[in-house]
Amino acid sequence: MDAFSDLIRRVRAHGSLFGSSTLTPPWALHFVDGAPLTLCTVLGGDGWIVPEQGPPVLLRAGQTVVVRGPGTFTFVDEVGTSAEPVACGEFCATPELGGTRHRLGWHDDGDAPCGSAAPGATTLIVGAYPVRGEISRRLLDALPGVLRVGAGGTSDAVLEHLAAEVAVDTPGQQVVLDRLLDWMLVCTLRDWFDRPGGEPPRWWAAQRDPVVGDALRLLHAEPAAPWTVGSLADRTGVSRSTLAKRFADLVGEPPLTYLTRWRMTLAADLLTDRETATVAQVARAVGYTDAFAFSAAFKRTRGVSPSVWAARGLDPVPTAAGRP
Repeated sequence: MDAFSDLIRRVRAHGSLFGSSTLTPPWALHFVDGAPLTLCTVLGGDGWIVPEQGPPVLLRAGQTVVVRGPGTFTFVDEVGTSAEPVACGEFCATPELGGTRHRLGWHDDGDAPCGSAAPGATTLIVGAYPVRGEISRRLLDALPGVLRVGAGGTSDAVLEHLAAEVAVDTPGQQVVLDRLLDWMLVCTLRDWFDRPGGEPPRWWAAQRDPVVGDALRLLHAEPAAPWTVGSLADRTGVSRSTLAKRFADLVGEPPLTYLTRWRMTLAADLLTDRETATVAQVARAVGYTDAFAFSAAFKRTRGVSPSVWAARGLDPVPTAAGRP
């Protein structure tokens, strides 16, 4: 398991399609749900994403943006549009706005298929992602408020499938759309991390190093193993000193420090996901035979004891210790 796969595996669409909207100017769709991640892609035409904070972002045909919550955002035909904002969420339905359609997957008989709207119209597909837990939060922390990826990347093939799927009503459509949106999100984030001149998180670039990448995959595949720098170096085929230096240079911290922080991230989710799990059981699940040592490490990393963290639930209050 690579680091990116580990972080994104809980970010899954599930009945999350806001809708496919064919819009004619002027329009202003205000997405009020504040989803942790919202993906917007234009099949035809163009428009502007106006986030709650930050400058407007132009979105042209074939381009995709990902907006990070909890702030809301608006999709408009032009900055300063004369249109009155329409609040949109999962069950928004405003067919009177120039052909705007919002619901969970549909096609109106007699309408032009998505992607072949009337001249001057814009076709938008929007999907939102629920994101819970500390594992996925590490991915969110690596993203800006709004990121845009242009056409011509790895997501182009997914766009063709999305355009075809939203144009028809067929059994199992929502399942197909969910998986296509997952695929689209992964492709979009990979393209954004790999963009020329970009500044991806250090763990992203480190995955490509033949030594550090192997070490990261081992730590994520076997987080509970009794790792030492020596055993990790043996598995990656280099000396301890070589591994320690390359890992710290590329990732920004020593291998065992990274492992401890990752174990505490896993433990944070286990403490809230498993309501009946004891601290000792969670400790063993992340590689600690001593619950007291685990509790000390958890409090040092998270700022509170495991029992206090578990009592707070899935959305703990940030602490001075911060998050990994």
